Amino acid sequence: MSIATLGIDLAKNVFHVHGRDAAGHPVFQKRFSRAALVTFMANLPSCRVGLEVCSGANHWSRTLQALGHDVRLISPQFVKPYVKSNKNDFNDAEAICEAVLRPTMRFVPSKTVAQQDLQNVHRVRRRLIGVRTALVNQIRGLLAEYGIVVAQQVGRLRRALPGLLDDPNTLTPLARLTFTSLHEELRGLDARITAVDQELKRQCVCDERCRRLIAIEGIGPLTATAIVAAVADPHAFKNGRHLAAWLGLVPRQHSSGGKPRLLGISKRGDRYVRTLLIHGARAVVARAATKSDARSRWIADKRQQRGTNRACVAVANKNARIIWALLAQGTSYRRAA
Repeated sequence: MSIATLGIDLAKNVFHVHGRDAAGHPVFQKRFSRAALVTFMANLPSCRVGLEVCSGANHWSRTLQALGHDVRLISPQFVKPYVKSNKNDFNDAEAICEAVLRPTMRFVPSKTVAQQDLQNVHRVRRRLIGVRTALVNQIRGLLAEYGIVVAQQVGRLRRALPGLLDDPNTLTPLARLTFTSLHEELRGLDARITAVDQELKRQCVCDERCRRLIAIEGIGPLTATAIVAAVADPHAFKNGRHLAAWLGLVPRQHSSGGKPRLLGISKRGDRYVRTLLIHGARAVVARAATKSDARSRWIADKRQQRGTNRACVAVANKNARIIWALLAQGTSYRRAA
């Protein structure tokens, strides 16, 4: 039995494997435990291994690559069309094996441990911000029950709470005790988010790629570190347009009969990174009216012709292309005169 290609359906403890020979004929199908899979792959001659991107996929990619195998990560949306009949673990492994054999298949580069470490910091930060937003909304909703309306911004609530807690005529003693506890919780979340932001700034200063990216208008330490953590290998993209499409910053197309029809942006890829790019572009668009360089004039024209939101997406798209050029070519950003 000569196995040339393997498709592995990853899980926590039980792994299903489907193998094919050089001609593409099925020759192997078996279920393994976690420890048994490592032993089996260590004794197997080098072959191409297909894995579906999921939790733990990057770990298994690095492990199997260390054993000498050619590992390819595939997005689940590209595996699903190859699932035959009903869905089960062996059919999923067979679909992964079929997909990895396609000559035009798009693969996902595996992340290094350093990239995962940096991405973990961003994920923790995003969770903390979500918890803080929920807490702020709850405090505003509870205050509204007492006829106290506070604006939606977090800063407005921070400034309003101390005065409300110090006024004995506004709230009852029990309510004041409750809101004091909520205020302390809010301050604790603010402190944790600030600590995470400071750590990301330190990581940005230590990384040479991040230092080159923050020279771009609309790219700060937060966006730069998120890009470096998300883009494992810039050479996996043919050009900057492919990176912008991977981030979902290009129009979604629904053309038929030779008639092109472009809709809103596709919103594919990493939503977190795309959000950071667009928010950074908003600051660039807001300041473009006060500048006279070629880039600012282009932004002002886009804003006048297409509106502010589309101008922001256009700037984010352009920044994504510039980011690819800096990462792939190792060059520094040259600002417009």
